[in-house]
Amino acid sequence: MSNSKQPGTKVKKTRFVIGRDDFSKICAVERIRLTPNMKKRAADAERKGLSAEEYRQTIMRAYRKA
Repeated sequence: MSNSKQPGTKVKKTRFVIGRDDFSKICAVERIRLTPNMKKRAADAERKGLSAEEYRQTIMRAYRKA
């Protein structure tokens, strides 16, 4: 049995992004409950049209120790 990969080829890593609906389903299975602050932060980010990186920065600022 031969390996189907060509020697010297690189494997591209891709990112997988889940949407809000899929994330809520996962949370339901894992019994993770979003707090009102978390829901508000997500709604604000969507309303402002923040990019994924900007949203991550917002979350990190919310949990950063003073």
